[in-house]
Amino acid sequence: TQSTWGQFLPSLKNQMADTEAAGSRGGFGDRRGGRGGRGGRGGRGGPRGARGARGARGARGGKPEEETKGWVPCTKLGRLVADGKIKSLEEIFLHSLPIKEYQIIDHFLEAQLKDEVMSIKPVQKQTRAGQRTRFKAFVVCGDQDGHIGLGSKTSKEVATAIRGAIIQAKLSIIPVRRGYWGNKLGNPHTVPMKVTGKCGSVRIRLVPAPRGTGIVAAPTPKKLLTMAGIQDVYTCSSGCTSTLGNFVKAAFSALSKTYGYLTPDLWKETRFFPTPYHEHSEFLKKATA
Repeated sequence: TQSTWGQFLPSLKNQMADTEAAGSRGGFGDRRGGRGGRGGRGGRGGPRGARGARGARGARGGKPEEETKGWVPCTKLGRLVADGKIKSLEEIFLHSLPIKEYQIIDHFLEAQLKDEVMSIKPVQKQTRAGQRTRFKAFVVCGDQDGHIGLGSKTSKEVATAIRGAIIQAKLSIIPVRRGYWGNKLGNPHTVPMKVTGKCGSVRIRLVPAPRGTGIVAAPTPKKLLTMAGIQDVYTCSSGCTSTLGNFVKAAFSALSKTYGYLTPDLWKETRFFPTPYHEHSEFLKKATA
């Protein structure tokens, strides 16, 4: 055995030396070929396209488009007012003509007209998806000289609700009759008679007061009476006056009744005039043509 191992030992050493010199893997590297190298990464595509130019910035919110371009009347009454055929707001009230465009009020009372937000409150509606919340606004507008209007509007946004309530208040402007307490000296300063207004459970009564008394009323109807041009008045209210919407509507209803009584100074014979539609019918025909 020693002689046999001595014969194979030199040949085994020579074989191992040849394998290491060849750089093969282990003792059997000559039977398996080497692993090919990994291909290089392809080059990137062509140059990137230029970025598009940024769009122009939108115009800032301001007055509506119809106000910037000018008022284009859509009704017969609006065309008569825009052309100067109707000189005052009292001509419209005399014939009980409905006002459908708030620009008519701006045409006559824009300089004197003031508006004030009475309240803004959230209102909710129950739907299948949950509760839908919107905002309700009450706005009063007047010129402190015998004209008063009340409007309310509900919208998803507060600004939209106030804007709609102002338009509604202008469309609902009514004349307010003023009178005297006692002798008829100076300008009218109070309501001409006792009047009552009602809305919901709220009742309010306006009573004439002597000059210098001021407006004896709660803060809510006091703003309304001030903007209507009333200087002296007593008030008496009952019901759930904490509901501001009904309280304002009741006071507005009471003021609207001041022209509902036929007092002795109005017993004179009434002269009837043709309505502006009949008087200016030829102009309206031309306008429509």
